[in-house]
Amino acid sequence: MAGSLNRVILIGNLGHDPEVRTFQNGSKVVNLRIATSENWTDRTTQERRERTEWHNVSLYADRDIDAAQRFLRKGSKVAIEGALETRKWQDQNGQDRYATEITVRTYRGALTLLDAAPGQHQGQPASRGQERQGSSSSGPRQERDRRDDGYSSQGERGQEQPRRDTGASQGRYGSYQRDNSSSHHRTPY
Repeated sequence: MAGSLNRVILIGNLGHDPEVRTFQNGSKVVNLRIATSENWTDRTTQERRERTEWHNVSLYADRDIDAAQRFLRKGSKVAIEGALETRKWQDQNGQDRYATEITVRTYRGALTLLDAAPGQHQGQPASRGQERQGSSSSGPRQERDRRDDGYSSQGERGQEQPRRDTGASQGRYGSYQRDNSSSHHRTPY
């Protein structure tokens, strides 16, 4: 159908460690529970209010699965771009069940790590093996030119390097402040 779009963008924190499932054919999926919170002041009572929404996210791209297994833990801050999908299955009693989740697939989604890897101190770079991902070079990754949307402007699609941003970022979805010690992993949309 022309003229439609199914895209979800979230920035939030993991409520649990990532859950990795391996299928009989050897493929994997990582399930995440991400909390997003909204804060406001009630106009009548002047009390601070907060509402937290929980989102189910499934990662299917090998690169995202690897990053989630290695770097994500309960409390990790992430940005997710994906599509809303509803799965249908039958339970043990033969009843139809449905689950709606955000899916991140190869070339149709993005996972961005917004905080330091576990065990890293503020200002200390995370050891990410960046020189091995998408490059045959054995030396440290050199900084590449980047477009405003955060993707590398060099290399073939799917070969973009994980990146580390400092300070505020202005991308195609607006700006938000990032921690200067952040480790980022981004897959192309």
